[in-house]
Amino acid sequence: MTTQKGTRITQGQFSFLPDLTDAQITAQIEYALKQGYAINVEYTDDPHPRNTYWEMFGMPMFDLKDPAGILMEINNCRKTFPKHYIRVTGFDSSRGWETPRMSFIVNRPPSEPGFALVRAEGAGRSIQYTISSYAAQRPEGERY
Repeated sequence: MTTQKGTRITQGQFSFLPDLTDAQITAQIEYALKQGYAINVEYTDDPHPRNTYWEMFGMPMFDLKDPAGILMEINNCRKTFPKHYIRVTGFDSSRGWETPRMSFIVNRPPSEPGFALVRAEGAGRSIQYTISSYAAQRPEGERY
């Protein structure tokens, strides 16, 4: 088993950069709104790479055009879930269906425990890998 405790979760845009400031988040929201994207705020305490469906915080903001209102919703989510991962997603509906065009993390828990990579040999010397989150070893709601 390979372990990397304490590494940062890298999902979406900007995840290899330092955390975005509120001014930088507002600039990204302004860009998304100029492109006509609908904005959604989501949160989770299980950021497994295959967990693409996070919990929505409120309703998607299809008709909101003010970045300050979206930042207010992000801050409300931060107050409600301070120890969760929170991301902002911009959806494009120009082709007739909602397509995620941008997604970035705006909040992280104070400590990110990381993932374990478990290697198992199967029949015919085939090797299978499984990724499991250290945080998911605790019950939901008590992970961070």
